[in-house]
Amino acid sequence: MEAAKRLGVSQPYLALLEAGKRRLDERLTRRAVRVYGASPVALPTKYPPVRKVEDDKLARALAALGYPGFAYMKGGWKRNPMEVLLTALAKPNLEARQVEALPWVLLEYPETAPDLVSYARSENLSNKLGFVVGLARQVAERTDGSVNSHRVQKLRQLERELSESRLVTEGTLCQDSLSTGERERLRENRPEEAKYWNLLTKWRPEHLSYASPQANAYNHR
Repeated sequence: MEAAKRLGVSQPYLALLEAGKRRLDERLTRRAVRVYGASPVALPTKYPPVRKVEDDKLARALAALGYPGFAYMKGGWKRNPMEVLLTALAKPNLEARQVEALPWVLLEYPETAPDLVSYARSENLSNKLGFVVGLARQVAERTDGSVNSHRVQKLRQLERELSESRLVTEGTLCQDSLSTGERERLRENRPEEAKYWNLLTKWRPEHLSYASPQANAYNHR
C-alpha cells in the first residue's frame, strides 16, 4: 500500500506492474527512480542525440547524474546516463570540462543501455565513444586496484563491440573548430589510443581530476 501511494498508483495497478502485466511508462519510471533512488540507467533513452543542446543544459544533466565538477549547478532533470553521453559526443564542439566529465559517466554507470553501441554506430559516434570508454577503462584499472574488476570487464567488452565499427575517417573529440595548425600538432602528439580511434585529441587518463586511487568521489559503489 505504501509503495503504491509513493508512486501515485493504485494497489491493483502496482500488482500488475510487479507481475509484468503492465509496463512502466516514462512518468512512472522517473518517479520510481526519484522515490527509491534507483539508478538512472533505468530511465528511458531518447535517441538520436541532440547536437544543438546548450552547454548549460548539458552541464546540468551531468550535475543531475552526480558529477562533482558541476555540483554547484541545481535544477536539472535526471536523464539516462547513456543518453547524456551520446548527446555530448554528438556536439561538434564541447567545453573541456564537459569532455572531462564523459569518462566519469561510464565509471559511475558501467551498466550501459543495451542499444548504446547500435545508436553510436548509426550516428557515426563509434570512434568518439570508443576512445572515451578506453579512458574510463584505464582509470578503472588504476582506481579499482584490479584489471579484472566488474567495471573493467564491462568497459573492455564495450570497447570490443565498438572496435567492430571503428571508422577510418579522422575526427576530433568534440573540437571540430580546431585550426589546421592545431590539428597537425595533435596528429603528431596524440596518445596511441587516439591514433587507434582516428581522433585528434590530447586527452590521457592523467588529465582527469578523478583518475587517482585516492579520489574518494569515484570509489566503487
